[in-house]
Amino acid sequence: MFQLLAAGLASMLITLLLGPKFIKFIKKNEFGQQVREEGPEQHLKTKSGIPTLGGLLIIVGMMVPFFILWEWSVKSLIVVLTTLGCGAIGFADDFAKIRKKRSLGLRARGKLLLQLLLAIVVGLIAVRYGDLSESIKIPMSDRVLDVGLFYYIFIFLFIAFFSNAVNLTDGLDGLAAGSVTVTMLTYMTIAFLTSQTDLGIIAACLGGACVGFLWFNSFPAEIFMGDTGSLALGGAIAAMAFLTQTELLLIIIGGIFVAEAVSVIIQVISFRMTGKRVFLMTPIHHHFELMAWSETKIIMRFWIVGAIFASTGFTIFYLSTGR
Repeated sequence: MFQLLAAGLASMLITLLLGPKFIKFIKKNEFGQQVREEGPEQHLKTKSGIPTLGGLLIIVGMMVPFFILWEWSVKSLIVVLTTLGCGAIGFADDFAKIRKKRSLGLRARGKLLLQLLLAIVVGLIAVRYGDLSESIKIPMSDRVLDVGLFYYIFIFLFIAFFSNAVNLTDGLDGLAAGSVTVTMLTYMTIAFLTSQTDLGIIAACLGGACVGFLWFNSFPAEIFMGDTGSLALGGAIAAMAFLTQTELLLIIIGGIFVAEAVSVIIQVISFRMTGKRVFLMTPIHHHFELMAWSETKIIMRFWIVGAIFASTGFTIFYLSTGR
């Protein structure tokens, strides 16, 4: 446990110490946020031009303590590979937005293709060298669903869904970073209870880096994590889930991300089929913005709901292990 606490604390401190100089560098080079015009009108005034690429700060804050405290294992390398791979895709997307000075970066098909290639590589390493079977555990039972080659498609869908779900959640100051912190603390505890210290260390590093980043990202934000951070963190969450064999439980543990993504899916399907919208705007946090909830109230309440989801998922995991 000392290693986990030390890893989280070190990541937080590194992020806090590097933050001011990093923000100064981003401002100097005019790497500002490009806000999508379809979003809430006030965002065009309050969030446009704020420094982005903060995901690089999170990744550095996470990687340095991890390699110092690292207990070598294939599983921890898979989490790192997934995090850096998704982060690289996000960086390419952010850089395209900055260069073109618009809110659209890489094409959706291009991002999905890159995520598919990453998932295939990660899946092959996990099965061949990480002692994972091509199966999915059913929570609260001893049943295991053997899916064979579909497992690689499942990993792709999982990485793609949660990386993009965290990306959708990253629409208000501190919302995504705080929600990821709660999720990573949950996975740190799961890893500790299952004697997977390697995974616990990297979960602690990611959680600590997010806490440090929140110092600068809390309302009103001095910097945004951008797609670099949101895709990297979403990929890390997905990797932690399938490496601890809690894939289905992540739907509950990461319930706040699921809600954000599902709200968009419902909105699109409803509008295409009926011409009507279920929500005032999606992702769902924008719905509450248009209901005149303050940004801080939405963030705090989403954090609370996220903590309830995470604790519920963890309780199911704990009961499933028979402890």
